Amino acid sequence: MGKHVGAKTRTSVCISDGAVFFAGAFMSLTLVWSYFSIFSPSSNFTLFRRDNEPIKCSGFDMQSDPEDPGFYDDPDLSYSIERPITGWDEKRKQWLESHPSFKPGSENRIVMVTGSQPAPCKNPIGDHLLLRCFKNKVDYCRIHGHDIFYGNSLLHPKMNSYWAKLPAVKAAMLAHPEAEWIWWVDSDAIFTDMEFTPPLHRYRYHNLVVHGWPSIIYDKQSWTAVNAGVFLIRNCQWSMELIDTWKSMGPVSPDYAKWGPIQRSIFKDKLFPESDDQTALIYLLYKHKEVYYPKIYLEAEYYFQGYWIGVVGGFFANVTERYLEMEREEATLRRRHAEKVSERYGAFREERFLKGEFGGRGSRRRAFVTHFTGCQPCSGDHNPSYDGDTCWNEMIRALNFADNQVMRAYGYVHTDLSKTSPLQPLPFDYPDETW
Repeated sequence: MGKHVGAKTRTSVCISDGAVFFAGAFMSLTLVWSYFSIFSPSSNFTLFRRDNEPIKCSGFDMQSDPEDPGFYDDPDLSYSIERPITGWDEKRKQWLESHPSFKPGSENRIVMVTGSQPAPCKNPIGDHLLLRCFKNKVDYCRIHGHDIFYGNSLLHPKMNSYWAKLPAVKAAMLAHPEAEWIWWVDSDAIFTDMEFTPPLHRYRYHNLVVHGWPSIIYDKQSWTAVNAGVFLIRNCQWSMELIDTWKSMGPVSPDYAKWGPIQRSIFKDKLFPESDDQTALIYLLYKHKEVYYPKIYLEAEYYFQGYWIGVVGGFFANVTERYLEMEREEATLRRRHAEKVSERYGAFREERFLKGEFGGRGSRRRAFVTHFTGCQPCSGDHNPSYDGDTCWNEMIRALNFADNQVMRAYGYVHTDLSKTSPLQPLPFDYPDETW
């Protein structure tokens, strides 16, 4: 069981994604603005009054950046994974002080970071699956007001494969001083509960949140005690120092070759000989418990990330029926609404039906994140104990299961989770009114 206190809180962040198109005639400009308002994924753009002062439609003043020198102007500050950052808490504080429109809600602001390989996938269906997985993350972020960054280039030539996340996370921390949390999500991890929000209040005394179990670290010494494919890391100096220590067991370190055997000498079930990011994190928790355990929250009370083998199968059909039962019982959940207020209905379902419900196997809850660990959708080099088609087919079902929760706000759903298209229009009072 994870350490636990408190309840969930979060503050929405508006995403800015504007475009400006110039036309000579007034009617052309009007048409372009009409097009912008319909097709832009966010309406957070800036207009100007006659006195040329910006009108802040998003609540953030994204046109203001004081000319007084700040940490970005320091030539010694480096984004490189090889160069440490010092005084980051004070630097962030100063940035927020000089950009006051970003201060409200900053204590719970999240930026999601994800990515994939630089080259096209070898698996014929791989690029399609990665696109669908990215859409899934974009959908979740749009619904909950998070910014998202997607990288498909290595930020350090040696830090590849599973180590590539650390340079990306550090760079995101520096690029987003307005955010309290950076949320790393592997490309093959799929949000399968689009309503749920992490209970940030529970983590208020912690700087890293990862799915795991203390007993499996300290009693069983297993490299599967933690899954480092999905984690929340606080944007603070402690985290900068953790990344510096963590990467010292990675390919960028001159001592990289020795760390694999050291890890395998402790964690006997580790499958491959070289040092990996997950075992490195578990090693730090195991060998330096007094330093890291008080600040790392091992979440096991819900599927912060759930191993797909334990989630798929009959789960999607069964949990769908349970959620439809809730909606048949409570008319509020059947009410049509704008996507922008979806959180209100998620919170209502949580309070009415799911409060106190444990989120593991056998729960009434949907799995929050379903992680297709070992499937390797891009390379196709999946774990030999899996059948490749099973991996790809279950990924499609999980994606469509999640997409149904999104598309309800647009009036359509997948009636068959194995088929992505076409979608079926919903009856007015679904599910109380049948097809």
